[in-house]
Amino acid sequence: MSATGVPQYHRLVAGGVLAAAAPALLPESADERGPGRAPCGGGPSRRPGPGPDAGGTVATAYDTVTVALRHGLETVDILRLRRACGAVLQSRSGATVTFLVPAGTSATWHLPGSSCSAGAFLPPPTDPRWVMPPAGADCAARPTDAWVLRSALCEAACTLTAGGLGPF
Repeated sequence: MSATGVPQYHRLVAGGVLAAAAPALLPESADERGPGRAPCGGGPSRRPGPGPDAGGTVATAYDTVTVALRHGLETVDILRLRRACGAVLQSRSGATVTFLVPAGTSATWHLPGSSCSAGAFLPPPTDPRWVMPPAGADCAARPTDAWVLRSALCEAACTLTAGGLGPF
């Protein structure tokens, strides 16, 4: 939360949502990234595939849960406080947020206000649409546990409704 009381969802780091907005603040070479820090690459669950961005991958090890932007960002805050947030993407239009969940979740997902789809298109880890980018030594996208996500989505809906920002 900033001094104005507005939650701060974005980080000015390579792969963060505001990375494209402030390219001068980002490292441009491996020397500036520091010793032993290489750019993120694909993890074992990725394979090259078609997509709207060159270099993206289609991952069959993930499903995606999509919700409206405000609901999704509130959920990200809840999950981050619990240290349970996996990789999260914002849509190209900026109207929705997509959470990566384990494959198979779409078969049992039934939560009003959200949709769950099988498979996932993953842009490169440096894409500015990542709200929570892939992290770790291999920069693999970590999914959010589906039932933890469901609980956080319900809590976020209650919080937003209590604050006069719902229903969705």
